[in-house]
Amino acid sequence: MARFVTIGYGDQAGYDRTDPAVRDEAHAHDARMLAAGASAGRAGPPVQVRNHDGKGVSVQNGPFMSAGLPLAGFGIIEADTIDEAVELASRTPCAVAQGVVEVWPLLE
Repeated sequence: MARFVTIGYGDQAGYDRTDPAVRDEAHAHDARMLAAGASAGRAGPPVQVRNHDGKGVSVQNGPFMSAGLPLAGFGIIEADTIDEAVELASRTPCAVAQGVVEVWPLLE
């Protein structure tokens, strides 16, 4: 089975305007995925780390990437195919609550 990194983007306004029944089912879906072995978590404040040419570490507060929606969380899921991973991601809170989820194959 392949592993995939999921990156969810979404904001509170989109979450709030989504039907509570849809949100509840998305959270139940997440709980089922976690029980089956997925890893997931909400994103906290990031830092950028650099050590160019191994000559010294510099750390800067804030994200490196920019997006139209704030970063909400990450996950590691297992699926047989990218299509199956997309199906799993499509039912998560970020996907159903007016956000977006990226699905990245984890190359090993």
